[in-house]
Amino acid sequence: MSEPWRVGPWQVRSTRIAYENAWITLSHHEVTHPNGAPGIYGVVGFRNRAVGVLPIRDDGLIPLVGQHRFPLDRFSWELPEGGGPLDEAPLAAARRELSEETGYTAHHWHELMAFDVSNSVTDETAVGFLAWGLKPGRAAPEDSEELKVNYVDFPQLLSMCLDGTIRDSLTLVMTLTAGQRAQRGELPPAVSRLIEAG
Repeated sequence: MSEPWRVGPWQVRSTRIAYENAWITLSHHEVTHPNGAPGIYGVVGFRNRAVGVLPIRDDGLIPLVGQHRFPLDRFSWELPEGGGPLDEAPLAAARRELSEETGYTAHHWHELMAFDVSNSVTDETAVGFLAWGLKPGRAAPEDSEELKVNYVDFPQLLSMCLDGTIRDSLTLVMTLTAGQRAQRGELPPAVSRLIEAG
C-alpha cells in the first residue's frame, strides 16, 4: 500500500475508482477522519462544469426550459443550463447552451455568480450568467432531450422559486442572486431595469 496522503485535515489511506462513464467518476476512499477515526468517503467527480443562463428579452420576458429529469423522475422548469468541459471557458459553454436550448443568442453577457453544487459528495462547480440583448434563432437541443419552453417575467420567476414550483439549484441561485444584486445596484443598469420592470 502506498503512503497516505492528505486532503486538508483528512488522511487518505487508499483510493479506487468504483465506477466511471463519459460524465462522472465515482471514487471510493479509505480515510482517517480529522478526529483520527477510520472511515470511508465516496466522491462523485464531474468531467464537466455546470453552466446556466438567466436570459432576459427586451420586453422583460425570460425563457424557461422544461424537461423530465431522470434521477428524480419528475418534470422540472429551469433556466437554460447544461455543462461544458473543465478546460472550456464557462462563457463559451453558456453561449452554446442558451442557443441549443432556446435558439437565442445574446449581445450582452455578465457573470452573475459561481458556486459549489453539492460539496459534501461531489466536486461539481457551477457558473451562472445574465444575458440580454437577445436575438431569436432556431433551437437545436440534443437528440436525447425533449424540451418545452415557457416565458415568464422576473417577478413570476422569483415567485416560482420561492413557492417551490422551481427546485433546480442553478435556477434558484441565479434568480435569487440576480434579484438581490439588482436591488443593490450591482448589475449593469440595462439589465437591472429589465429585472425591476417585470
